[in-house]
Amino acid sequence: MDKRDRALLFRERLVAAMMLTGRNQAALARQVGVDRSTLSQIIAPGSTRLPNAQLVAECATALGVSSDWLLGLSDRPERGADLIAAAMTMTEAPRALVDERIFAWHQEAAGYKIRHVPAALPDMLKTPEMLFWEYEPSLGRTTAQAIGASQDRLDWMRGARSDYEIAVPLHELQCFARAQGYYAGLSPALRLAQIDHLAALHDQLYPTLRLFLFDAHRLFSAPITVFGPLLAVIYLGHNYLAYRDTERVQAISRHFDLLVREADIAARDLPVQLALLRTEITGEGGLIAPPSRAGTDRSR
Repeated sequence: MDKRDRALLFRERLVAAMMLTGRNQAALARQVGVDRSTLSQIIAPGSTRLPNAQLVAECATALGVSSDWLLGLSDRPERGADLIAAAMTMTEAPRALVDERIFAWHQEAAGYKIRHVPAALPDMLKTPEMLFWEYEPSLGRTTAQAIGASQDRLDWMRGARSDYEIAVPLHELQCFARAQGYYAGLSPALRLAQIDHLAALHDQLYPTLRLFLFDAHRLFSAPITVFGPLLAVIYLGHNYLAYRDTERVQAISRHFDLLVREADIAARDLPVQLALLRTEITGEGGLIAPPSRAGTDRSR
């Protein structure tokens, strides 16, 4: 930028910041420790004078803006620390089906594509019996109330005019169907009902809902959710890391897109994989009784 153009932009932005904060020349001069005449010469119409770095920094600090913005090096008036604070926040992640923070993010992103890598199977695709089995140890007697309260929110999320792309490690679904690891003790009836529920949701909602299965031996992903172009969230367990700056949202979106491109099971092929897992469950032997809605006994 030509020095004259930069000087003009500096004057315009300095005056605008003074007006926004209600400071006149005399007040700003006292605060930054210079004569009023010095400040008057800098902001006089037609002046091509630029202050030294120290004075620019003092003016920026006094007015609550960044030096880069005053000098035309940035289009954002916020200071660096303020930009970082606004771009990344850490919020509590309570053990709940759909907590207030997550639901607010879904509402904010209504109509945008939402990309999601869940920590296990996605809550919004689980049967009530599966939710009981998973949440009863932490929620206790309030589990039924929590599921009832969350059902309307889950229904809203499903019908919010947002496309959902969900990427899950293939082994997660296999471990679920085989009652291995995290899912140890899960009854065949409950597993079968959940597999059938996923198949029914695919029939009802595809292609608005697309579930991809990727190979965790080749690709890894932490639990993340990308709310359109607005927000990207990483789930840590007790906290969410939420990013709003464009660069990080795009980077996490590209990571998710890689999971989709490299998925072993594409969304359109999900019913075939579910049918195979269903066969594994029914092949365990014996008549499978329907699951109880009580959901509090993991030994069933």
